[in-house]
Amino acid sequence: MDRMLYVAMSGAKQVMEQQAAVANNMANVSTPGFRAQIANFRAVPVVGQEAPTRAFVAATTPGADFTHGPLTETGRSLDVAVSGQGWLVVQTPDGGEAYTRVGNLQVGADGQLTTMGGRPVVGDNGTLTVPPGSTVSIAANGLVGARDASSTTLTGIAEVGRLKLVNPQVTDLERGDDGLFRMRAGQPPAEADEAVTLVSGVVEGSNVNPVETMVAMIANARSFEMQMKSLQTADINAQAANKLLAYG
Repeated sequence: MDRMLYVAMSGAKQVMEQQAAVANNMANVSTPGFRAQIANFRAVPVVGQEAPTRAFVAATTPGADFTHGPLTETGRSLDVAVSGQGWLVVQTPDGGEAYTRVGNLQVGADGQLTTMGGRPVVGDNGTLTVPPGSTVSIAANGLVGARDASSTTLTGIAEVGRLKLVNPQVTDLERGDDGLFRMRAGQPPAEADEAVTLVSGVVEGSNVNPVETMVAMIANARSFEMQMKSLQTADINAQAANKLLAYG
């Protein structure tokens, strides 16, 4: 049987996976701090007695686009964006650390500082909790202050803690199924980096370009059609060869 059949099949499979990644990017075009997913592929030559004219398509390790998203001013004191390179640290359900650029924070009913998704934000000494009813402010260096609602002076601001800001090498990061980034297996948690700073009153948006993503979706659809056409051609060729053998 012509290896073309398997070549087209592998190509169609990988195009479908790439389309899933592109569709996920499109779905998160308005998600704060989202990093576009990149699906990479490589050619694997078909080894056999035939001439080396066929190549399978194999997926490589998925990556992410780490370019910065646009900043939108909100004026909200709990909205922060990392200035330049760096990440906020959140606590995962298993007690570990994960990294995010999502900076639209909130204070839970128990006073714990979390992301809008409910992930506790990690400080230099663990999660941060502010006194109930207080007004929270976040400085450029990540210092979190809480002022009592009845206080109108700067002396009424109490220091709650400092957000843990990190800046690991992007090659050491991998995206989890929950959309958060973590250090690769075998890597220790990232250390706090004092050089990372925040901008208050703004939120970083998704770095997905909707026009480019839509074009990629159309290109993937055309590529899938081409692979399906190759499968049909392989089937027609096989049927023609069988007839020649039968009626020689």
